[in-house]
Amino acid sequence: MAIWHEVDQSVKQWLKEARNSIVESLEHALDIQTKSDANDLVTNVDKETEQFFVKQIKEHYPDHRMMGEEGFGDQVNDLEGVVWIVDPIDGTMNFVHQQRNFFISIGILEDGVGQLGYLYDVILDELYCASRGKGAFFNEKKIAPLQEGNINEAVVGFNPASIHSEQTARMFIPLVKDIRGARSYGSAAMEFAYVATGRMDAYISLQLSPWDFAGGKVIIEELGGVVTDLQGNPVNMLEKSSILAAKPELHKQLLPYFQSR
Repeated sequence: MAIWHEVDQSVKQWLKEARNSIVESLEHALDIQTKSDANDLVTNVDKETEQFFVKQIKEHYPDHRMMGEEGFGDQVNDLEGVVWIVDPIDGTMNFVHQQRNFFISIGILEDGVGQLGYLYDVILDELYCASRGKGAFFNEKKIAPLQEGNINEAVVGFNPASIHSEQTARMFIPLVKDIRGARSYGSAAMEFAYVATGRMDAYISLQLSPWDFAGGKVIIEELGGVVTDLQGNPVNMLEKSSILAAKPELHKQLLPYFQSR
């Protein structure tokens, strides 16, 4: 569809413009605030970046709706038509403390079906993207489809922030013993990107918001991977959800660790 090519070109241009602003902002003091708790950070740059995307989308695609983490978009209660799901800075704690390892994440859906996905490493200027039915790309180079994986050779990403009790921690112990290695990078978008390119084999989180996984879901599925909740159910793109994103065969091997608990 012609519109998706046009939207794709627009997004890539806007990401570059957003990068310029974000990189420049690192030369100045950040206005850092907390949201739900001391670990849930938001900065003026998160807000300004989301407002930038709201402005661009409304100006160029007034019939589209946008749901963003910081609440500057639309109140989206259904997935009819075209809906953009945007995280202006995924990995805000990394942004604040490290000034690296944070991403812009964008998923664009039409009637609930993912059409375009973008995961953008701002500091490294690396773009992972996918267009439904046309493949996924890393900096314009096509990414090979995901191959079958085995649990005893798997490197799996976890979100330790969601393991907040002894009960949930114990749920992961048998799995950690069976896999080759575990990693945590502090950005769901980064971990989705690493699964897409084979740097990791799976990513698991007990709770993510739609803006955390929308862009990554489009890319992983375009590569033949599987993204569900931990019970193997389709994820609701309007609600928080647990996430299991993995190579196809590995996804099947990982599900039993969670379905019996």
